[in-house]
Amino acid sequence: MKTNQYSGFHKLTMEQRAQEVAEFAGLTAEELAHITKPGALSDNVADKCIENVIGTYQLPMGIAMNFVIDGQERLIPMVVEEASIVAAASNAAKMARPSGGFYTSYTGNIMIAQVQVVGVSNPHFACHSILHHKEEILAAANAKDPILVKITGGAKDVEVRVIDTLIGPMVIAHLIVDTGDAMGANAVNTMAEAVAPLIEQITHGTVKLRILSNLAAYRRVLFRSATFYKDAIGGDSVVDGIIAAYAFAEADPFRAATSNKGIMNGMDPVVVATGNDWRGMEAAAHSYMYYKYGKYTSMTRWEKDADGNLTGAIEIPMMVGLVGGATKIHPAAQAAIKILGVKTAEELARIIAAVGLAQNFAAMRALATDGIQKGHMKLHARNIATVAGATGDMLDKVVARMVADKKISVEYAKELIAKL
Repeated sequence: MKTNQYSGFHKLTMEQRAQEVAEFAGLTAEELAHITKPGALSDNVADKCIENVIGTYQLPMGIAMNFVIDGQERLIPMVVEEASIVAAASNAAKMARPSGGFYTSYTGNIMIAQVQVVGVSNPHFACHSILHHKEEILAAANAKDPILVKITGGAKDVEVRVIDTLIGPMVIAHLIVDTGDAMGANAVNTMAEAVAPLIEQITHGTVKLRILSNLAAYRRVLFRSATFYKDAIGGDSVVDGIIAAYAFAEADPFRAATSNKGIMNGMDPVVVATGNDWRGMEAAAHSYMYYKYGKYTSMTRWEKDADGNLTGAIEIPMMVGLVGGATKIHPAAQAAIKILGVKTAEELARIIAAVGLAQNFAAMRALATDGIQKGHMKLHARNIATVAGATGDMLDKVVARMVADKKISVEYAKELIAKL
């Protein structure tokens, strides 16, 4: 496979699809085995990942096709159990392709470490004192990670603010740290702990929490544009329907929660496939909405251009890395990173955000046309038929009949198996 545009890719066997992906990504036989054979994560490695290990757990890895991101074709490995997600992402990417696909910008690999100071009688004066000693604080932080300093510059700035709380005012100091290709949790936490005694001396207060913030407001992917030509997606009525669906999510937190979950349907599987922290990424994405807009709202923005085409944008924190954690110890995660073809955390962040935007487009287009259930339930029917025991040609027949009869259940699938 020389291109990620492959008509009928879904019709190939698993083995054939895997071989095509291996050819595209240049996977070795060993790397391919890590994602196609059981046991990629050995018991020895698993036992060192978390506590009280009793075994390992597998999920399907699928490949989203057709993506062009910042001018480069990408295959997208997605680890997820829900039917229709991979197909929807692939279809959305195909529809974005005529306009050039997805274009992104990136604000940098900046993380925030917070230091909480309580018991300060003059908190605003204490803020000025902290800033006055900024260079000392940065030096103390950077002394803890000279390798990071050599690569990225390490801690680069200090910010301070006073917040009013239930127990009185607090001084909150932020260390602004460039973590490079690492997500950076360990680095920034270590730095926060290192500067705590110095900040206590400066403020005459008591430091309590010293920990990173998952609201990575300075580590964002911003889309310049993703244009879907109206004729390619169903015409003016579909464009208007998508914008109406977006307006609903923008205004209503109940709808926004479901719309944003659809965005995470695309992003989380890539984060999981690459061994990154999907919980931190989710926390950052959801909290950023309130930070930026003052309310919980849609993570995406949809508009019409002058020609009536649909344009989409997303601005979202992206806490991912290629250094440390499961990205380095899980062989399947390493294979997924090679399939993506990324060399930096920035590249990975841009790709993940693109998939999120594509997934949101796919869901809203479905809502604006046939409804979300039509495509989803057709794919879900395959899972139901499989659970009921259908295989081979029988599987396709049972699925077709259940969809036609609009009766998708294990019981009905078993009835059909007995009859057909």
